[in-house]
Amino acid sequence: MLLCSAVALVLCGWDKRCARKGRWRVPERTLWLVSAVGGAAGMLIGMGLFRHKTRHAAFVWGVPAILAAQLAALAWLVLQN
Repeated sequence: MLLCSAVALVLCGWDKRCARKGRWRVPERTLWLVSAVGGAAGMLIGMGLFRHKTRHAAFVWGVPAILAAQLAALAWLVLQN
């Protein structure tokens, strides 16, 4: 999860930089995928840090929901051992 979060944070910053410069952007599908496979914490931090995707309701509500699910799954795994 730490590696995915780091990747999500970097992608979020990179996408914001590209948006400001009018260059090729990171596809939203990629941002969602990285968030879903364990990078939701990094994406949420990146959204706040870079003020990126904060006007998109899907990201504002979806990323925290994914993070909650990931934390619940992690807690379940820890409690099983």
